[in-house]
Amino acid sequence: MLDPALPAPPVLEVDLGPGVRAAFTGRTGGTSPAPWSGLNLGLGVGDDAGRVLAHRESVGRWLAAPLVFGTQVHGAGVRVLSRDDRAARLEHGEGAATCGEHDALVTAQAGLGLGVLVADCVPVLLADPGARVVGVVHAGRAGLLAGVVGAALGALLAQGARADRVRAVVGPSACGRCYEVPARMREEVAAVRPGTRSTTSWGTPALDLPAGVVAELRAAGVQEITTTDVCTLEDERFYSHRLASRDGRTTGRFAGVVALERAGARP
Repeated sequence: MLDPALPAPPVLEVDLGPGVRAAFTGRTGGTSPAPWSGLNLGLGVGDDAGRVLAHRESVGRWLAAPLVFGTQVHGAGVRVLSRDDRAARLEHGEGAATCGEHDALVTAQAGLGLGVLVADCVPVLLADPGARVVGVVHAGRAGLLAGVVGAALGALLAQGARADRVRAVVGPSACGRCYEVPARMREEVAAVRPGTRSTTSWGTPALDLPAGVVAELRAAGVQEITTTDVCTLEDERFYSHRLASRDGRTTGRFAGVVALERAGARP
């Protein structure tokens, strides 16, 4: 078990404005053995559930907010979480830590952490610190095509955010130099999501999903967009499903997390 007095450090803490805490976790800080090897946060990859839940609680302590994840299905579903969801999470613990099949979560409730699990797909963190609303998005190829980024942004706007005030961070994911796909798939995706068409560093067809996310956000009026420019296939600090699958292995999941801070909440 992890020491409850020591919150797990994030690999990358990011700035989404005053009153917002956000980060991307990595492998460090956890107790999972091989093949997960570190701070695995995914429950569906064969790791011990108790260990994974302890990892999630540790990240939540760093965030100073109990974490909630959606069951990700590569779709465009968005769940808006309320004060009642925070109360349920505090009362029932991990029993209320998932909230159905949604690939994006949004909340205006302070002290409730939102998490998105990835291992090559694009994690997107969103916030309008003035309107006090935040969101997370799981944007894989299918979700990007389905419109999950626009759906999440629309949910933020419905909670009082303004597109020109929204801040976005596009997190570690498979980059356009490494995400090789068949030529037909590249053209089909690029026809719907301009900006995704790419070529690998070795000259074969590829998709640049982070660039596609950025293009969609800009088209919707988001002006302040930060990209981490970290590729999960190149940076060993993060889990990569593609790399593990090439060797016939499973691997863990890292997370993008965000929360509106409550007064005096920072550890």
